[in-house]
Amino acid sequence: MTEQSSDPIPRDDVRPAFWDTVPLEKLTPTEWEALCDGCGKCCLNKLEDEATGEVVLTRVACKLFDDSTCRCSNYPTRHKYVPECIVLTPNTIRDSLYWLPQTCAYRLVYEGKPLFDWHPLISGTPQSVHEAGVSAQDLTVSEANTPEDDWEDHIIEEPL
Repeated sequence: MTEQSSDPIPRDDVRPAFWDTVPLEKLTPTEWEALCDGCGKCCLNKLEDEATGEVVLTRVACKLFDDSTCRCSNYPTRHKYVPECIVLTPNTIRDSLYWLPQTCAYRLVYEGKPLFDWHPLISGTPQSVHEAGVSAQDLTVSEANTPEDDWEDHIIEEPL
């Protein structure tokens, strides 16, 4: 794979096409993390319609989200600052499907769908998700500066 050194997600020590052949609960921790495409959309605040249950994305990002890299600025200790940050695992994914972005690799693999060509595991580069225009890069406003009453003004359509 190319540009591997610039990818903060380790993708070297994984089985070939594991996402097509290995059940989620049998993935190694490295393979699980490698499924993340780096889009940053899971770090965007969502709004849920109480009547319909429909969930929409906003461009209002978690206060720890780095808009330029689409990464958490404090991933190892994020729960200290954002206790409600969800830890997605093979055991919790089913409960999280309703809010996971349509392009999320975890959701796609769970649903038995193929990864998109721009996914870093397919393209070989972490930049492909940004080049494809499906990431939150340079799109967000921080929740620290955006009152919750204004979040409806920042709804974005999925998929990006």
